[in-house]
Amino acid sequence: MTESSDIPGVTGEIDRLVGDLRKLLANRELDSIPEIRQLRDRLDGGVQTMRDAAARAAQDASQRARDAARAADSYAHDDPWRVAGAALAVGALVGFLLARR
Repeated sequence: MTESSDIPGVTGEIDRLVGDLRKLLANRELDSIPEIRQLRDRLDGGVQTMRDAAARAAQDASQRARDAARAADSYAHDDPWRVAGAALAVGALVGFLLARR
Protein backbone atom coordinates (compact mmCIF):
# COMPACT_ATOMS: atom_id res chain seq x y z
CA MET A 1 0.00 0.00 0.00
CA THR A 2 1.30 3.41 -0.84
CA GLU A 3 1.22 6.56 1.19
CA SER A 4 -0.91 8.28 -1.48
CA SER A 5 -3.74 5.76 -0.99
CA ASP A 6 -4.00 6.47 2.74
CA ILE A 7 -6.68 8.66 4.19
CA PRO A 8 -5.16 12.16 4.42
CA GLY A 9 -3.95 12.94 7.91
CA VAL A 10 -4.61 9.48 9.35
CA THR A 11 -1.16 8.15 8.57
CA GLY A 12 0.51 11.17 10.13
CA GLU A 13 -1.56 10.85 13.30
CA ILE A 14 -0.83 7.14 13.54
CA ASP A 15 2.88 7.75 13.03
CA ARG A 16 2.94 10.41 15.77
CA LEU A 17 1.07 8.15 18.18
CA VAL A 18 3.38 5.24 17.44
CA GLY A 19 6.42 7.47 17.84
CA ASP A 20 5.23 8.63 21.23
CA LEU A 21 4.51 5.08 22.36
CA ARG A 22 7.89 3.85 21.14
CA LYS A 23 9.66 6.65 23.03
CA LEU A 24 7.82 5.61 26.16
CA LEU A 25 8.57 1.93 25.63
CA ALA A 26 12.22 2.61 24.71
CA ASN A 27 12.88 3.90 28.21
CA ARG A 28 15.96 2.02 29.47
CA GLU A 29 14.44 1.65 32.92
CA LEU A 30 11.66 -0.45 31.39
CA ASP A 31 14.03 -2.90 29.64
CA SER A 32 14.16 -5.10 32.73
CA ILE A 33 10.43 -5.79 32.48
CA PRO A 34 9.70 -8.83 30.24
CA GLU A 35 6.21 -7.63 29.38
CA ILE A 36 7.68 -4.59 27.62
CA ARG A 37 9.07 -6.78 24.80
CA GLN A 38 5.63 -8.36 24.33
CA LEU A 39 4.00 -4.95 24.37
CA ARG A 40 6.46 -3.66 21.74
CA ASP A 41 5.72 -6.65 19.49
CA ARG A 42 1.95 -6.18 19.86
CA LEU A 43 2.34 -2.48 19.18
CA ASP A 44 4.23 -3.13 15.94
CA GLY A 45 1.65 -5.68 14.80
CA GLY A 46 -1.24 -3.42 15.74
CA VAL A 47 0.23 -0.44 13.92
CA GLN A 48 0.67 -2.46 10.73
CA THR A 49 -2.90 -3.73 11.02
CA MET A 50 -4.19 -0.16 11.49
CA ARG A 51 -2.22 1.09 8.49
CA ASP A 52 -3.53 -1.73 6.32
CA ALA A 53 -7.10 -1.09 7.47
CA ALA A 54 -6.79 2.66 6.79
CA ALA A 55 -5.36 2.00 3.34
CA ARG A 56 -8.16 -0.49 2.54
CA ALA A 57 -10.79 1.98 3.74
CA ALA A 58 -9.29 4.72 1.56
CA GLN A 59 -9.20 2.41 -1.45
CA ASP A 60 -12.81 1.33 -0.86
CA ALA A 61 -13.97 4.95 -0.58
CA SER A 62 -12.02 5.86 -3.71
CA GLN A 63 -13.56 2.95 -5.62
CA ARG A 64 -17.08 3.93 -4.51
CA ALA A 65 -16.45 7.51 -5.62
CA ARG A 66 -15.21 6.31 -9.02
CA ASP A 67 -18.25 4.04 -9.37
CA ALA A 68 -20.60 6.92 -8.51
CA ALA A 69 -18.84 9.19 -11.01
CA ARG A 70 -19.14 6.53 -13.72
CA ALA A 71 -22.84 6.07 -12.94
CA ALA A 72 -23.45 9.84 -13.09
CA ASP A 73 -21.49 10.11 -16.32
CA SER A 74 -23.40 7.21 -17.85
CA TYR A 75 -26.73 8.70 -16.77
CA ALA A 76 -25.80 12.10 -18.20
CA HIS A 77 -24.82 10.51 -21.53
CA ASP A 78 -27.90 8.29 -21.66
CA ASP A 79 -30.40 11.04 -20.82
CA PRO A 80 -28.73 14.45 -21.40
CA TRP A 81 -31.97 16.44 -21.70
CA ARG A 82 -33.19 15.32 -18.31
CA VAL A 83 -29.84 16.31 -16.75
CA ALA A 84 -29.91 19.68 -18.54
CA GLY A 85 -33.50 20.26 -17.37
CA ALA A 86 -32.63 19.42 -13.78
CA ALA A 87 -29.60 21.72 -13.92
CA LEU A 88 -31.77 24.51 -15.34
CA ALA A 89 -34.37 23.99 -12.59
CA VAL A 90 -31.76 24.06 -9.84
CA GLY A 91 -30.13 27.15 -11.37
CA ALA A 92 -33.47 28.93 -11.60
CA LEU A 93 -34.30 28.06 -8.00
CA VAL A 94 -30.92 29.33 -6.77
CA GLY A 95 -31.33 32.50 -8.84
CA PHE A 96 -34.81 33.05 -7.45
CA LEU A 97 -33.62 32.57 -3.86
CA LEU A 98 -30.66 34.92 -4.36
CA ALA A 99 -32.87 37.57 -5.97
CA ARG A 100 -35.19 37.56 -2.95
CA ARG A 101 -32.37 38.63 -0.63
